[in-house]
Amino acid sequence: MPKDTKAILLFDGVCHLCEKSVQFVLQRDRQAKVHFAALQSEAGQRILAQQQLAQSDFKSLVLVEDGQAYLGSTAALRLLCLLPFPWPIFGVFLWLPRFLRDPVYYWISKNRYRWFGQKEHCMLPKADWQDRFLS
Repeated sequence: MPKDTKAILLFDGVCHLCEKSVQFVLQRDRQAKVHFAALQSEAGQRILAQQQLAQSDFKSLVLVEDGQAYLGSTAALRLLCLLPFPWPIFGVFLWLPRFLRDPVYYWISKNRYRWFGQKEHCMLPKADWQDRFLS
């Protein structure tokens, strides 16, 4: 992992919503704080194993920040906090208990393939973004 990396986002590489989310972050994270790996990739599986997380569970983003893994709504909200203004404003929702935030997150996660579709293969990053993806 590059020295200046603040966080690694593990995402479902065949999910259209997840791919759009990664592109959203890439377009806004000009300081390259966040690097990426598909959950299905070797790098993603290695990171999941290091974090002692289930390697076959692709229902959630995983954000690894400063060696700590975050799942569900916590991962999504902490990710927004890494982006420039105005996105960190959404960090205020971290004050809500997870039992209020996570059901909404997991409801979207459960339906993401039906609503947004899925691909057969993981996304291939643009050439200018390739250094942001762990292999």
